[in-house]
Amino acid sequence: MLRNRLFSISALAVAFVYAANGQALTAPNVPANLRVPSGHTAFLKGTAVGTQNYICLPSGSGLAWKFLAPQATVFLTFRWFGGEASQQILTHFLSPNPQEAGTPARATWQRSVDTSAVWGKKIAESSDPAYVAADAIPWFLLQAVGTQRGPMGGTILARTTYIQRVNTSGGITPDGGCTETGAMQFVPYRAEYIFYQADTPR
Repeated sequence: MLRNRLFSISALAVAFVYAANGQALTAPNVPANLRVPSGHTAFLKGTAVGTQNYICLPSGSGLAWKFLAPQATVFLTFRWFGGEASQQILTHFLSPNPQEAGTPARATWQRSVDTSAVWGKKIAESSDPAYVAADAIPWFLLQAVGTQRGPMGGTILARTTYIQRVNTSGGITPDGGCTETGAMQFVPYRAEYIFYQADTPR
């Protein structure tokens, strides 16, 4: 029991140091429209495991599945005693952006350690078959439209300027129609999220 607890604490510490101080991250190979503008550098990458959630709503003369929200945990994978370990670093969901009062809810990421957060607005997407599998949700480029420090001043995600969603699997709109208004489907997905910051602090 004590050994497991010590392992969890140590893993969390290593993951936090890794993510906070960063290791050299290379920008992923993406379609041209998903490239981050020059002057911004990747500082954090994580793998999301969760669901893309859909709701059955009226559409035309019938009903159809409409995207509702993402719901995922984002993990950092790091080397541990010659192997690999994963540690939760973020949660991903939909929420109102306090810096855009009155706008629809935005994709949100919140840091598990310091609770800093970023809200992203999609500015480009791609389903180019050279990159994206036919049974996977598109790749995205998002621009940060709101950030927030944690209650103790944490700033890890508050420095975010752009976010890429790449290497997706699953998550696509459910097959077939829906028959009951308000019914929901939670479709499993995985993706990598890469966070960028300005080379010159804002």
